[in-house]
Amino acid sequence: MENAGPSRTALATAYARAYHQCADRPSIFADPLAMPMLGVTADDLTDLSTRTTDHPVAAAIDRPRRLFFAARARFAEDAVAAAVATGVRQVVILGAGLDTFAYRNPHPDLRVFEVDHPATQAWKRERLATAGIDHPETLTLVPVDFETQVLAAELEATSFARTEPAIFVWLGVVFYLTPSAAHSTLEYIAGQAGPVEVVFDYLQPADTDEDRAHLRARAERLAGAGEPLVSYFTPDDISGQLRALGFTAVEDHTARDIIGRYLDESPGFDEDPPRALRASRIVRASR
Repeated sequence: MENAGPSRTALATAYARAYHQCADRPSIFADPLAMPMLGVTADDLTDLSTRTTDHPVAAAIDRPRRLFFAARARFAEDAVAAAVATGVRQVVILGAGLDTFAYRNPHPDLRVFEVDHPATQAWKRERLATAGIDHPETLTLVPVDFETQVLAAELEATSFARTEPAIFVWLGVVFYLTPSAAHSTLEYIAGQAGPVEVVFDYLQPADTDEDRAHLRARAERLAGAGEPLVSYFTPDDISGQLRALGFTAVEDHTARDIIGRYLDESPGFDEDPPRALRASRIVRASR
């Protein structure tokens, strides 16, 4: 994380989601604000995708990763809609990055709390203002520098109600945290008055030499950008932690399966599952 703006991975995810809007048919996830927020057009994205540069759009070029970013966002927003249908009226987006849900929120009485680093939020506010995208009344920004501040204190200093049901969305973050930090956050979420739900993705360890080499290379690239991968979990470990914290319903999906859920046809990957997706999983847990 640089103090001048969002992390490189946050930008890469945003570019992948934006490129999905114009590159993939059928599409998995509709985000009409992704391109305006970045200040790019479909032609800009197509042009960038043909260059061999060190631009964050490189993540968008990799189709399997792009489809996973779209699918995990769709999965999370479907979970939010289902929670709203049961009466939940607050969603916390942890590590919101350049996510645009709060600005497309179709639920008039759903309060959205975006938690992220102050630098990311400042850059995002500037980009949204430039694009003419208004700050909705249902959105509360919760700037948290996790090196100096505590999530509970900053979130509960807002109108967030710890005693009311909530759903937490936590995408693209867990693998950059230590196992103890990840567990502490899950413990905090579990302490919410029920019903409470969380959607998050994580990385599982590789089980072949070839996949281990791929993960090492990926980790080295991210470490070089100042965002090292720190933690990996097995599905059994994740399930055990969640159930020990009181979550009684746990569904855990591979990246390939979650993409397939939203496509009416085979994604047509050269490898199945693609190596870039073999470590990625996404969980929805509730109690």
